[in-house]
Amino acid sequence: FRIFAKNIQTFNMNQDLIYSVIVPLYNEEKNVHLLLDKITDVMQNYKYEIILIDDASTDNTVKEILKYNHPNVKLLEFKKNYGQGSALMAGFDAAIGDYVITLDGDLQNDPIDIPMMVKTLEEQNADLVVGNRQKRQDNIIRTIPSRIANWIIRKSTKLEIKDQGCALKVFTNETAKELNLYGEGHRFISISAHLNGAKITEVNVKHHPRQFGVSKYGMNRTFKVINDLLLILFQKKYSQKPIYLFGNIGLSIFLLGTFISIYLLFLKIFGHEIGQRPLLILGILFIFIGIQFFTTGIIIDMLMKTYFESQNKRPFNIRKITTFEKK
Repeated sequence: FRIFAKNIQTFNMNQDLIYSVIVPLYNEEKNVHLLLDKITDVMQNYKYEIILIDDASTDNTVKEILKYNHPNVKLLEFKKNYGQGSALMAGFDAAIGDYVITLDGDLQNDPIDIPMMVKTLEEQNADLVVGNRQKRQDNIIRTIPSRIANWIIRKSTKLEIKDQGCALKVFTNETAKELNLYGEGHRFISISAHLNGAKITEVNVKHHPRQFGVSKYGMNRTFKVINDLLLILFQKKYSQKPIYLFGNIGLSIFLLGTFISIYLLFLKIFGHEIGQRPLLILGILFIFIGIQFFTTGIIIDMLMKTYFESQNKRPFNIRKITTFEKK
């Protein structure tokens, strides 16, 4: 790794700027020292801070960080497990850097790509640079659903980002702090930044197999992605004009109900019995139940965001913040 690190200087990162490296952690006790070593090697000639957010790990992750005792590290410990989105939001709040860098704590992202991504952001005058994992080192349970989701996102949002799930990203400070990653919003950082007007570019980055620990990915994540995508698409197209969506649905159902009523009325006029048709009633009931669930979910989500933002609240509680003195 140190041989590659010598070549980093050719990217000429600005030594007058401050770089904030944000890493959410959950049960990564065997990875955290190696990760901090790699970040330190890459950033050693620059002004930087490493913000580690422990998402209520149940192993010795916090003890390993305290044992590392690095002066550039700031440790935020959550009171309970809030998820990666809240961890990133807490990191964005705490970041003081001109540029904000995010990556996972499992060593699959390579910090050696950071200088190249910073250089790309500056040269292209971008607000966000997203990594595109090359030769992805994950099993088929992760890669196939990910490719399908990325294809759906590209087609539905017109945002040509090939890898929405790569955690390695470089932001300008303003772009990072504009993001509100409620729930599972970290999966759609690029889309959220795009909706905020950010200029986004994508670069190829390295990807390594996980050596220690267990992946937090599960098949239920695929269904969460679909729900989150539907919500984001609603916000993109109808957040300021919901009547176009709900009005069209309501009108369609009204016309359908009118058609069914007229059809049943004609059957009754011509002597047919219409009282024994439970499937028809069940079908109409399912339509209304589905609409009720979807609209209730949207309303609750918007109420939740209004609750937090109107009171300047955050959807997490930090138990403790630790900083380390210079040795």
